[in-house]
Amino acid sequence: MSDTSVMIHDSAIVDDGAQIGEGSRVWHFVHVCGGARIGKGVSLGQNVFVGNKVVIGDHCKVQNNVSVYDNVVLEEGVFCGPSMVFTNVYNPRSLIERKSEYRDTLVKKGATLGANCTLVCGVTIGEYAFLGAGAVINKDVPAYALMVGVPARQIGWMSQYGEQLDLPLEGQGEAMCQHTGDRYVLDGKQLTRVSA
Repeated sequence: MSDTSVMIHDSAIVDDGAQIGEGSRVWHFVHVCGGARIGKGVSLGQNVFVGNKVVIGDHCKVQNNVSVYDNVVLEEGVFCGPSMVFTNVYNPRSLIERKSEYRDTLVKKGATLGANCTLVCGVTIGEYAFLGAGAVINKDVPAYALMVGVPARQIGWMSQYGEQLDLPLEGQGEAMCQHTGDRYVLDGKQLTRVSA
């Protein structure tokens, strides 16, 4: 453990060697494995599991009943909604050992993973992307993309503030966030934020 200012509930298990940054909160019935690296100001909700080969960046929120398995990296400020699902084996079988085949999953800064969504392993979720509740993600997601459905499809673009922008899925366009004044520029299938 990294710091005495970390709040760990009595029912949680934090294995020796786990690194947890200051100001983080580890709630009821959480299990953090010894190889995990967790940043500052992170909240791990009730019944969360964090594997050995996991990195969780500063200020992430992992809500109740989420298992963050080996080979998952969450950058700063990622939100994992209640009961959302990570995987790390593409074609699991109980009778076949596939630990050497784990696929990396990367969730970039500020992304939101809605309640009950599922990430098929091996994908990258772009910065500030927004995955709707129950979405099933089986391919990479662009920065700021709004994804819904099974399998997930893009239906729009989201601001860093977390509200949908009035832009087409592709082409040319500009939109402004009403809350921050930030400007967003669409070029083809890529959205870029331009500061206010």
